[in-house]
Amino acid sequence: MGFKIKKSILYIALIILGLTCLLPFMLMVVNATRSGAEISQSFTFIPGHNLQENWNRLFEYFNLFAGIRNSVIVAVPATLLGVYFPAMTAYGLAMYKFKGNNVIFGAILAFMMIPGQLSLIGFYQLCSTLHLVNSYIPLVIPAIAATGTVFFLRQYIIASVPTSLVEAARIDGANELYTFHRIIIPLVSPAMATMGIMGFIGNWNNYLLPMIILTKTDKFTLPVMMATLRAATDLASNQGATYLAVAISVIPILLVFCFFSRYIISSISAGAVKG
Repeated sequence: MGFKIKKSILYIALIILGLTCLLPFMLMVVNATRSGAEISQSFTFIPGHNLQENWNRLFEYFNLFAGIRNSVIVAVPATLLGVYFPAMTAYGLAMYKFKGNNVIFGAILAFMMIPGQLSLIGFYQLCSTLHLVNSYIPLVIPAIAATGTVFFLRQYIIASVPTSLVEAARIDGANELYTFHRIIIPLVSPAMATMGIMGFIGNWNNYLLPMIILTKTDKFTLPVMMATLRAATDLASNQGATYLAVAISVIPILLVFCFFSRYIISSISAGAVKG
């Protein structure tokens, strides 16, 4: 009986915690239907009647669909590259014992601790020299060197992939690329999906680097376009439109999370069974 009471209390606490986490999203959706004056004057979860007005005001400043398209052009390739190549690097560091392995891994850890903002000036100068300013290439290609993803996947491979499995594939005549694509990737796909979700969120919400690299408005990603709305002179009347833009920008992130979350769940279940 006591166990059931504890379990019920735990479920109630989790439900309350879940609802608390949803409150900011609910408020964002509600404010997207209210005017700037209503948002400034009162706090409520009752939807307003200014959704159409906020939509029209939003498109007065920028084309929302163009911003979504530009963000997809940047976020999707950067996420794929930021998972595939780090996984290949992690596989090499985990399964190959060569001189300098620990040195390379230590360098990766060191680069993880350096804030990316410190290299912005040098990175912009490099892009300017290579004539890559106002191009999506500097926003996509650097994702190949995702040090945090390399670290996470290396630890995952060491913990979950037996060395004997790779050695058996080598004995059977499989080359390294075949082993990586047909054996390693299926085994580490939950971890890759996890890092892919976080990578997509980071690339989708990236604001600082696109703001510096991109100069033409027709190439602005969605966060940069939204910043132009927030920086408008009449901020009070634009609050509803800003909330609407933010609410729409969250939809692709939710879709990606819903699609890939099953891989995370399967990873947790597999770990529980293995334990």
